[in-house]
Amino acid sequence: MRAVCLYLHIHQPIRYREYSIFDVGNNSNYFYDNYSGRQSNERIFRKVADKSYYPMLNLLYKNMVEHPEFKVSFSITGTWLEQAEKWAPDLINIIRDMINRGQAEIVGETYYHSLAYFYNLDEFNDQVKMHAGMIGRLFGVTPKVFRNTEFAYNDSLAHWAESQGYKAILAEGWDKVLGWRSPNHVYRPAGCKELRLLLKNYRLSDDIAFRFSNRAWAEWPLTVPKYQRWIDDDCLRGNLINLFMDFETFGEHQWKDTGIFDFMDTFIDSWLNEYENKFVTVSEAADLEEPAGEISMPETVTWADTERDLSAWLSNSMQSSAMSQIFGMREQVLSTHDGQLIADWRYMTTSDHPYSMCTKYWNDGDVHAYFSAYASPYESFMYYMNVLRDIEYRVNNILGY
Repeated sequence: MRAVCLYLHIHQPIRYREYSIFDVGNNSNYFYDNYSGRQSNERIFRKVADKSYYPMLNLLYKNMVEHPEFKVSFSITGTWLEQAEKWAPDLINIIRDMINRGQAEIVGETYYHSLAYFYNLDEFNDQVKMHAGMIGRLFGVTPKVFRNTEFAYNDSLAHWAESQGYKAILAEGWDKVLGWRSPNHVYRPAGCKELRLLLKNYRLSDDIAFRFSNRAWAEWPLTVPKYQRWIDDDCLRGNLINLFMDFETFGEHQWKDTGIFDFMDTFIDSWLNEYENKFVTVSEAADLEEPAGEISMPETVTWADTERDLSAWLSNSMQSSAMSQIFGMREQVLSTHDGQLIADWRYMTTSDHPYSMCTKYWNDGDVHAYFSAYASPYESFMYYMNVLRDIEYRVNNILGY
């Protein structure tokens, strides 16, 4: 038996606007929701929904109907779910139908897609509980498997996940950690007894997520027969192929005219038409075999950039300053008991914000620039810090400082 575990991450941040120093103390509407500019959160969400969310969810659902054995797993942030409830509730209905069919699983994470684990464990726990609560309200299920924001994983996070009763946790199958070992097995995190570790097969995942439309790639164009041969070869190293990627790979990162939807539709059918091939959810993947060994990641590993560390979010002084300040405000913000203020503050913890301040590859037109809503990392930082100044102003007013 050979199994593909297809896991897709669904997220959209609540973007802050070009918030001027002159707005501080005068205007606490921080987010593009309140403005009709080109970066309006609603406009972006509806655009991506048309290009990616609707066509890919419909493709997955069609395959579930045609192949009752086809299964998929999702992680869905609270910020995405909030926007979908307002602007595209049909998307939530499609996912709910998939879950009710028993062919989809939801993975747990932080509600705000934040780096809270590395700054404030109480806030991290609160955001994980908030996320589980929303998943329960919308879908009637409780996540059994966990992933941290951007796959930011280390041994201590695994110990936390086991203490919370999770069945498995997801991470990057990075060569520097695995060495000679293969990501195509179930592992046990170092120091854990029951928790299972599922590792992304980043080569096969990135062939779709990043290289699919690259005409300079020696293997372009990627066809289903070629890709399935690669999987066949990789199964010699283990029969569990973890294809983990962003949902927006389909239609947004790889546009429709690249053939990405046709490729995925054909691949699902082709894989299942071979004897004993199957798709599994993350929970089912964790049960496929006993752990092949123990994996230790004392240093944090992520799925971003060539370094696979936290440098995409914390490599410069702007990012470090912004994150230290936002999480340093937590106790005072919560002490106001002001629901709107607390929600505004938590929207600002989303990891997309420090990501837009990254300067590592800006001059080279890296993916950081592509996903930023701002003209430069420096402008992003300036607007961000202005928002924090206004939050501090509101806190002081409420607390009488």
